[in-house]
Amino acid sequence: MSGLPLDQQPDYLAIQASPEFADLRRRLRRFVFPMTVVFLGWYLAFVLLAAYAHSFMSYRLYGTITVGLVLGALQFVSTLVITTWYVRFARRRIDPRVTEIRRQAGLEAE
Repeated sequence: MSGLPLDQQPDYLAIQASPEFADLRRRLRRFVFPMTVVFLGWYLAFVLLAAYAHSFMSYRLYGTITVGLVLGALQFVSTLVITTWYVRFARRRIDPRVTEIRRQAGLEAE
């Protein structure tokens, strides 16, 4: 909650119904949903390859480094990249809009 007395709290239903809030949700969903599908698809492909493509995943690329080890490491790399991308996206596209909606609602930055 905002910490304001009940008679001074913003009209949250009006905020939710506002075009600015709808635009904020649309922008967020356009990033989050496709990125989630891509990452889950990539993760599922890795799991399926590990479960059913043993010869492919055990193929040695260099010394004891296998395709499976590289793809497993890339899971961590892709998580870091997606997280970094999201933080940058949120700072540029989401946070300024949230600040503006809060300002219009009469809420100070907390």
